[in-house]
Amino acid sequence: MPVIALKDHPFDPYQELTAFRTVQGGKAAKYGAQSIFIGTMRDFNEGETVERLWLEHYPGMTERELARIVEQAFARWAMDEALVMHRVGEIKPADAIVLIAFWSAHRGAALDATRFVIEELKHRAPFWKKETLGRGTRWVERNTPA
Repeated sequence: MPVIALKDHPFDPYQELTAFRTVQGGKAAKYGAQSIFIGTMRDFNEGETVERLWLEHYPGMTERELARIVEQAFARWAMDEALVMHRVGEIKPADAIVLIAFWSAHRGAALDATRFVIEELKHRAPFWKKETLGRGTRWVERNTPA
């Protein structure tokens, strides 16, 4: 069963992965592949230094859209498990923003599902980014290319 969570505080993606694997117990022996994507906040965007980021969302709506995206990945590829975590609220440079992990019997499916989810998340999930720069703040109008 996929786990999807929004976090309003910093999280360590490696600790989250370890905890998830621990809960899986003996099931881990059937997974031949694990694909992991960790997105972190960089300290620049559009040629300017970014001091921090505010990530706004609609509670409930955001989780439902993330669940739909993950369900679509499960429908397209043979997945065993998934873990998707995303930050909201104030984020500082180098903080983890997103963790996407898929477990499958085969690497191709796990890799394809991971890429699919991050790309769909960037375009469909209801998040809005407000950057704090040295000169003030601005709302991010578009995502950066893959």
